[in-house]
Amino acid sequence: MKEQLTVGSMFAGIGGICLAFRQNGCKIVWANEIDRYACKTYRLNFGDEYLIEGDIQKLDTKDIPKFDILTAGFPCQAFSSVGLLEGFNDPRGNLFFETARVINKIKPRVVFLENVANLVKHDEGRTFDVILKTLGDLGYYTVYKVMNAKEYGNIPQQRNRIYIVAFKYKKNVEKFKFPDMLPLTQTAFDLFDKKKQEEKYYMDGHRMWNRMMEYMDDRKRVYRFTDWGLSRGMEGICPTLLAAMGSRFERIPFFYDDFSVRLMTPRECARLQGFPESFILPKENEKQVYKQIGNSVCVPVVSRIAGNIVKALN
Repeated sequence: MKEQLTVGSMFAGIGGICLAFRQNGCKIVWANEIDRYACKTYRLNFGDEYLIEGDIQKLDTKDIPKFDILTAGFPCQAFSSVGLLEGFNDPRGNLFFETARVINKIKPRVVFLENVANLVKHDEGRTFDVILKTLGDLGYYTVYKVMNAKEYGNIPQQRNRIYIVAFKYKKNVEKFKFPDMLPLTQTAFDLFDKKKQEEKYYMDGHRMWNRMMEYMDDRKRVYRFTDWGLSRGMEGICPTLLAAMGSRFERIPFFYDDFSVRLMTPRECARLQGFPESFILPKENEKQVYKQIGNSVCVPVVSRIAGNIVKALN
């Protein structure tokens, strides 16, 4: 009988990575998240048995239980090509070393990390070299791959992320491989609700309405505003969902439905991250919900990687 592997999650957010590992039979025994709004969503879906709400920098590692797998979607804003690219000079970038601190204490059998694809190129590759060297110095064998949600998760979202898997034992890394590509069998429009939504989601009368009508000449595409103006996604593919959706509604992608031009709803955004319909989204503070979804992961991609990690360990 296969053992049930245990998981500890750093920077857990709303639990996208936890959900993916749980889908593969793992048991979550510890999680940490600093954002109180994300913690609320996490508790709605996972309960309150093991989530530690607070700053990881203030946690004593002796209070963290042992587990087989450590997961960490450490903050990506410091490395993102749409951020300030401050890297380790940004306090959020330095949180990677908090991950290293926990690895050094717990010594899990495998470490799973997720971040923006630009992490590989940041500071001409020096940032990524530091990460790989740190994992090596801790005694881990590391493999990594940049994967796009639309190519590996059957999710119609343009979302490139790097996934890093570090095994404690060489025999395990030799048994592991990243998932193969999947054909995309659906469009973003297949995941949008067909009935009319609340008026707050419709963009009629927007200050850029005339410009939008000139630019939005293809109803099979999803649009959004960027710092450089109005942009369109590839046909049938949603642009990358960002945490900035929670700070400026114009960062929320929008499209033509049967009634007018409207913003994607939080539930539609969750579908485009691969969250099941059963995943509970808070009804209040919608801005925070948009932010949480943009900060999360594409669950089906992580679930496929998690499945292969479980196979390599078992």
